[in-house]
Amino acid sequence: MQNALKCISPVDGSIYAERPLASSAVMERALRQANKARQMWRDTPLQERIEICKKAVAYFMDHADEIGEELTWQMGRPICYTSFEITKGFRERATHMMSIAETNLADIQVEEIPGFRRFIRRDPVGTVLVLAPWNYPYLTSVNVIIPALLAGNTVLLKHAEQTLLCAERYSSAFEAAGLPPGVFQHVCLSHAQVADLIADDRVSYVAFTGSVKGGKAIQKAIGERFITAGLELGGKDPAYVRADAHLEQAIENLVDGAFFNSGQSCCAIERIYVDQQIFDPFVEGFVQLTKNYRLGNPLEGEVNLGPMVRTAAAEFARGQIRQAVSRGAKSLIDPGLFPAHQNQSPYLAPQVLIDVDHSMDLMTEESFAPVIGIMSVSSEKEAIQLMNDSSYGLTASVWTKDLEAAMAIGDQLETGTCFMNRCDYLDPALAWTGVKNSGKGCTLSALGFEALTRPKSFHLKHL
Repeated sequence: MQNALKCISPVDGSIYAERPLASSAVMERALRQANKARQMWRDTPLQERIEICKKAVAYFMDHADEIGEELTWQMGRPICYTSFEITKGFRERATHMMSIAETNLADIQVEEIPGFRRFIRRDPVGTVLVLAPWNYPYLTSVNVIIPALLAGNTVLLKHAEQTLLCAERYSSAFEAAGLPPGVFQHVCLSHAQVADLIADDRVSYVAFTGSVKGGKAIQKAIGERFITAGLELGGKDPAYVRADAHLEQAIENLVDGAFFNSGQSCCAIERIYVDQQIFDPFVEGFVQLTKNYRLGNPLEGEVNLGPMVRTAAAEFARGQIRQAVSRGAKSLIDPGLFPAHQNQSPYLAPQVLIDVDHSMDLMTEESFAPVIGIMSVSSEKEAIQLMNDSSYGLTASVWTKDLEAAMAIGDQLETGTCFMNRCDYLDPALAWTGVKNSGKGCTLSALGFEALTRPKSFHLKHL
């Protein structure tokens, strides 16, 4: 029986962190404290809530380097990148949501009628349970935690086993910021305990980032309760490179979009469709740039491709590659070019495959690895059909010099976000959402407050 959570570092296989699972008494105390703090935090003026969140973000900025090294040990991203999760994306998202909170949490005024005052107030939903993943542990969680607190909710955070210490960093940041007790808490839980927590009437909303299987488990746990869950469940994000694309720019950005974080991103580029007129030079440039990566110990500053999170994940990707090759695909990267590459280890060399098609899992099932399939297409119609031929729909990108063409293609794509000449990025001013098996709900932007509040109408008649 599991009684503790362990973070096994992909760097060297050691136990980097271990924490006991919360007991029933600890879970009950957390729920009771969150419930007790609700009214007090709801009644705290918004400007005070914003200032506390600003101080918490400042804590993260002040400790970015040590948090970055800690993150490298936990999930294997090269240390040359990890602190930027805090100083760039985390700060950008938190700052944006704080900057728009006053406007987007204000009462909604309606047409005046003599003798009446009518408006809609945005009440906090209550206690928000955030279930955060390991691959971008701060970027994914900040999407909900900061807006939830700004809206007047209390928050419970359960982080992935692989990134246990991230939850503790949040607690330290909010303690340093002077957040009142009970408003934010973190708990170490098993999957069964998460289900028990969701079933409790004191939990008002669930925000989950993870697998489709995990999303279905969350839906099941909600059961007959009248609450909702925001589910961000990954993707198989496509790119279409038109004949008029800026070739060098497209190659540079798509290589990065496919291999950054070892491809372990829900919005990583996982399949590429290239106009047949430029297919050969595109592939040649893509392969050449891929060979420049250095795979190795992520604690070494010159390494820009670290291990995958665990050996099983790397073996899953190797299986996809083997299946594709057995069905006619051609791999273009010799793993021998990457001395750190080892079978039966999390250290996986990047791989590029051509002569691929949609009979191969590589082109239809999420890889979550530094592996990419590239297909030649003869028309825009074919590209759109292939891009939509997926059970996922998180992001899609179009690489072209023609803005109108990109917008017209985007209108036909079944996706939450359509990019032109960029990828693998969340603009906090835009809604982050997915369709199909990429989940449901929305974070970030003005719309990101909607699920974290409930409307209350005031219909007041003067006598």
